[in-house]
Amino acid sequence: MWHFDLSKFSKRLAVSGSGIPELKTILGGVVLQEHLSLRTFFAKSVGLTCVLSCGSTIFLGKVGPFVHISSILATFLGRIMARLGGTHEDMSRQYEMLVAAAAVGVGCCFGAPVTGVLFSIEVMSTHFAVRDYWRGFFSASCGALIFRLLAVSDSQQETITALFKTNFRIDFPYDLPELLFFAFLGLICGLVSWACLQSQQKFILLIKRIPLTSCLLTKQKTVYSALAAFLLATTTYPKGLGCLLAARLSMKELLNTLFDHQTWGLLSVNNSTTMGGLQPDDLWREWGDAPGGMYAAFTAFLTIKFLLLIIAMTIPVPAGYFMPMFIYGAVLGRLVGELLALAFPAGISTEGMAAYITPGAYALAGAAAFSGAITHTISTAMLVFELTGQITHILPVLIAVLLANGVSQRLQPSFYDSAIIMKKLPFLPRLGGKGHNGAHGILVEYFMDKDVVPLPSGASQAQLNQLFCSARCSVYPVVNSAENLMLVGSVKRKELAECFIRLHKQKPESLTSSGLSDWCHIEPITAQLSPKSSLYQAHRMFELLGLQQLFVTSSGQLRGVVTLRELRKAIEDLANGVIIPYVHIHS
Repeated sequence: MWHFDLSKFSKRLAVSGSGIPELKTILGGVVLQEHLSLRTFFAKSVGLTCVLSCGSTIFLGKVGPFVHISSILATFLGRIMARLGGTHEDMSRQYEMLVAAAAVGVGCCFGAPVTGVLFSIEVMSTHFAVRDYWRGFFSASCGALIFRLLAVSDSQQETITALFKTNFRIDFPYDLPELLFFAFLGLICGLVSWACLQSQQKFILLIKRIPLTSCLLTKQKTVYSALAAFLLATTTYPKGLGCLLAARLSMKELLNTLFDHQTWGLLSVNNSTTMGGLQPDDLWREWGDAPGGMYAAFTAFLTIKFLLLIIAMTIPVPAGYFMPMFIYGAVLGRLVGELLALAFPAGISTEGMAAYITPGAYALAGAAAFSGAITHTISTAMLVFELTGQITHILPVLIAVLLANGVSQRLQPSFYDSAIIMKKLPFLPRLGGKGHNGAHGILVEYFMDKDVVPLPSGASQAQLNQLFCSARCSVYPVVNSAENLMLVGSVKRKELAECFIRLHKQKPESLTSSGLSDWCHIEPITAQLSPKSSLYQAHRMFELLGLQQLFVTSSGQLRGVVTLRELRKAIEDLANGVIIPYVHIHS
């Protein structure tokens, strides 16, 4: 009865995966204590280090784990500040700290503080307070600055410059007809992102149906991870199939080549010598000198990596998936750009001026559009500009990202929302389309849980013990008496259990003389619903306040309770067109 017991789930899956879906769940009001513990912090840090040491073999990134690790640090910093300052740890402060931590995590990965703040607002936040805007920018900027300074001190860079330098034309970089090609690229990225997420979900369902793989994934995770990593490593071996996948290049080298301003089709025609070793200025030859040519290498990468990425997403290790999807989109965009350069070798001429096709710009737009379509974010457009240090193609990149998002959001939930659904985490679905309007005509009294077990404030020890054992609720409503049911507050189950321990030691006969408030902390009810409230109003309160439940009262008397379970079922029934006896408010 209206109780989420996620302790076992949290201990089992707190370390594996990205961590962002669980953080979204926490910010939605669900408590996952193990997910933000120090044990998870050390395990995630060590596991991520091991995963990254594999290079690009298993095609996994670090964005999600960085956000998770940053959130754990923010949680403990918040607790330390609360103890030093003598203030109470409230949920709103924790929410603000976690959102800022997400911005720091993204900012540290790419040295992109603006993208970090925008990404945290788009992906992590159910709502965002304007007063936290500068705080997020300040913390993300500090994290990005330290990240860049450490790179300089470690001699990885001579000074603080863009991570991926580009040499795109600044004067007349593209012509207006090219915007149609960028829009077409955005549509392709949206459709491919839909195919990727659909394939991932079907693959997970498939391995759960097969007894052997299901047993390995649930009971022998180490064996499953080793087998999957072995499959990925052998497939991407450079002297085997990996010669078609530019397998000798790291993720950073892949992006450096894909963002190259030169047209590789012309370079391969003018200079066909093979490369003896990997030189920084000739890394593009990993694509151009592949068996079958550059276009065959692009096609093989998009096909094989599509399958390998789906397999890699199922490995229960600390890893992120944003960077692989970012690179995949860059390859897709580079292929489109090279094909356009082949079709228009003299450029696109309008009014006597010719604008040559820059394939690297299409790789830039493809990376932003595909990763944005997967995550349902627009901030990826800002990310590519912060990574390259120039914004000459801001308009075409934004067009591609917006169209990719439009297609993706129309067809499917985001990658993180899909992960929440697949992991069966309690979440609050959004009201969109027809559901947004229909929610105004559905009353709370038709989907609330009326089977509520209240605690009378003057109940005896025996009555409290009976109620405690009969109803396993996370929070009990406290009423004035069992007759009038006037709601006076609520008591957490943990607090009530501690109350019983104290009662058992002192052995009083009843609580009538002293009252329940003298033994337990009764929290006041600051928000509640009316039976005549609409589904839309209930959804807004849950979304803005990050609640798990709300009591329903009429003239102060307890009538029922609405939890995430009832609210989610009502939204699903509305979206699926299920005929239920809901009454329209305006009828």
